[in-house]
Amino acid sequence: VTAVGATTSPFNGAGVTVGVLDTGIDATHEAFVGVELITKDFTGGGSADDKHGHGTHCAGTIFGRDVNGQRIGVANGVTRAIIGKVLGPGGGGSDILTQAILWARDNGVHVISMSLGIDFPGYVQDLVVRRGFSIPVATSIGLQAYTANVKLFETLAQFLNAAAGQPLVVAASGNESGRTSSPPFEIGVAPPAAAAGIVAVGA
Repeated sequence: VTAVGATTSPFNGAGVTVGVLDTGIDATHEAFVGVELITKDFTGGGSADDKHGHGTHCAGTIFGRDVNGQRIGVANGVTRAIIGKVLGPGGGGSDILTQAILWARDNGVHVISMSLGIDFPGYVQDLVVRRGFSIPVATSIGLQAYTANVKLFETLAQFLNAAAGQPLVVAASGNESGRTSSPPFEIGVAPPAAAAGIVAVGA
């Protein structure tokens, strides 16, 4: 919070509606007292309750209120948030994410945050190990899926950007790089963040 300048910024998110598409939210957490939370489950689980904790953590980082005197939220002036549960026990899919993005837009978000991505190196490995494909075949299938997803989210971003007042869409750059591995390596940005029109963010 301090590193990004939130503690000295004159802006606190007041008047901004934030969308968080993730594993849901613990709506009872004290960090969200006074925030209007509009939730929807896209996973078929029947509830936007966060069974994992990741979505709650992300929401807290974005707009959480102080807890026991400790500031945890960058934009703690946000009073309305749209929470879409797009990741369940079995993960999620691009179709679910697309529906959630449009739902969030229809609910008046100014910013959509998605701390998620599609792990294509992991997908290729799964095709090899679990399904028995050769590495060249699995790589080809993975590249086709990667390309299709980038095109999907680029088209969606173009659609969202076609009219004034559409939300800024932010997504995680991905966790697949191994900078401390031997030898170290870096993997390119994962979809949906790899799509033009979506802001990629990494730590």
